[in-house]
Amino acid sequence: MNFVFSKRAKITTLVLMALGVIGIIGGLNSHNPHDHGGQEFWSNLLVCGFYFFAIALGGLFFYALQYAAEVGWSSQLKRVFEGIFHRNIPAFSLVLVIVFIASTLHVNHIYHWMDPGTYSEFVIPATVEGEHSTYTDNAEATGAQVNLGIDKIIKNKRAYLNEGFWWARTLVYLGVFIWFGNWFRKKSIEEDALDGTTLHVKMFKRSAIFLALFAVFSSTLSWDWLMSIDTHWFSTMYGWYVFSGMWVTFMIFATIATLYLRDKGFLPKVNDSHIHDLGKWMFGISMLWSYLGLCQFLLIWYADIGEEVIYYQQRFENYGLPLIVMCIINFVVPFLVLMARDAKRNPVFLRLSGCLILIGHYVDVYLLVMPGTMHGHSHYSWWQPLMFLGFLGLFVYLMLNSFTKAAMVPVNHPFIDESEHHSI
Repeated sequence: MNFVFSKRAKITTLVLMALGVIGIIGGLNSHNPHDHGGQEFWSNLLVCGFYFFAIALGGLFFYALQYAAEVGWSSQLKRVFEGIFHRNIPAFSLVLVIVFIASTLHVNHIYHWMDPGTYSEFVIPATVEGEHSTYTDNAEATGAQVNLGIDKIIKNKRAYLNEGFWWARTLVYLGVFIWFGNWFRKKSIEEDALDGTTLHVKMFKRSAIFLALFAVFSSTLSWDWLMSIDTHWFSTMYGWYVFSGMWVTFMIFATIATLYLRDKGFLPKVNDSHIHDLGKWMFGISMLWSYLGLCQFLLIWYADIGEEVIYYQQRFENYGLPLIVMCIINFVVPFLVLMARDAKRNPVFLRLSGCLILIGHYVDVYLLVMPGTMHGHSHYSWWQPLMFLGFLGLFVYLMLNSFTKAAMVPVNHPFIDESEHHSI
């Protein structure tokens, strides 16, 4: 059975995207007195771009995990997973690339380590009013003076944090994710027309390769795109923390999408046991995220080293309320609501708690980015939630449109019979 993109759903997503356009225009014309060069707008664009990119990437990871682990119960849901990652990874990769290009061209200063004034040994002052000083490491350059504004920590990280190597890593990440996403989708559709297990074995092998790459890239991209915003600070648990966030947000999105499709009759063989398993993943990965976040905090709190505690001190002092609310939503809500077996099978509980946790993790990404770019000067304005809603509309539109391109229930998956009779 093929999915039908209803007129109502299409209008809803288009309205959300229109609100997003209004939000983008509002952000470009915002009047925060502490915002120089549109830093707040670009930071919010990074927040939204990464948040939805992470959901899609979490979908690709979980999809590959199902093949690598030879999982049967989820084969009924594989087209749901494909719809989430297939077109959204390329789309939100583009959003991120726009932010990164603007950073490299110094349109914004999200990554202040890109500023040559932070790592160059010498400066050649401008001789004409209105021109910028020139930075160099050549002591013999005409007019060169010692750069008193050099940041030795950033200077010592230049072997890793330099624009060329950073862009090379970024393009490798995005290229690998887009290629694997398209390959999995293509082979999945081919499997509908072919009988046998040949394609399944190929997908099993490629999944193992992807998971090996993802194990590295999921951490390094979080260092490159998010942790490097706070260049002086680092955490060995940061990559795991970001990874668990992308995983749980995907599981929630997949659960809500599955409930929607089942209610509309497009997943007739999906039963309460499938929903129960999705609910268990929502609960379990929420606890994993909470555990990793608490461990990272306690290690830094206990050691009480100045260059480490500044990360949390800045967030508690300037973003204390959203930080506390985010922790409550992302831990207390799943812990209290989804602990019981019946709750994991209840669509109302899953939808309501899922939407709350999705908002909580949006705040989490906001707190990963904004304190390092705006410090204590960020003002959450009317245009920011509109930007979020616009990208949400785009994400859902691309997902629903992808559903229309193939049968919602795979035909020749070798585990489809096991999935149809799944019972727990």
